[in-house]
Amino acid sequence: MESVMKRTTATSFLSTCAISLALFSSCTSVEPNTLTPEEIADGWQLLFDGKTLNGWKDYNGTTLTQPWHVVDGCIQAKGDGSDASGYIVTDKQYENFELSWDWKLSKGGNSGMLYHVVERPQFAVPYVTGPEYQLIDEPNFPEPLEEWQKLGVDYAMHLPDKAKMKVNPQGEWNNSKIVFDNGHVEHWLNGVKILEFEAWTDDWYAKK
Repeated sequence: MESVMKRTTATSFLSTCAISLALFSSCTSVEPNTLTPEEIADGWQLLFDGKTLNGWKDYNGTTLTQPWHVVDGCIQAKGDGSDASGYIVTDKQYENFELSWDWKLSKGGNSGMLYHVVERPQFAVPYVTGPEYQLIDEPNFPEPLEEWQKLGVDYAMHLPDKAKMKVNPQGEWNNSKIVFDNGHVEHWLNGVKILEFEAWTDDWYAKK
């Protein structure tokens, strides 16, 4: 799995991504983003050190040139809305994982976390190859949204249980989690599982 952050149509902030268990760190904290010995022993890996974008690169690239940067301990996109660029990926790959991150969006923001993407020259954008956990400010988005475009969906494929979704208002922090276990996928929002599906099945490929 390579995790991908998608540039937004407005500003988004994402902080403290980790593999294996849930670890969150406020962007306002003065403490560095680190792991305890117990967390390391449990298999945790930080995807963001709170200071730099070390460990990230352009999609289909070898270095990082896309317009993401670190602001006040958060990963932030400049947000010009380009679809042909603005994707950054982890420089390591993961197969089965639990990925957790805190995020907030500016008004009308639209972003996402993609996973198990394939980097090949014939794929200009990552979303044609892997699932995406959609992040979007639904109430303030300037255009009408279909259900498959809304927060928490497996983009254009699987819909969450809206009755279980408790979303903090735009500009406040939310937490999302993706669990991937041998093709079984779960999307979580603020501590509640909102969606699960099976990836790589005939049905999945038909939807993709």
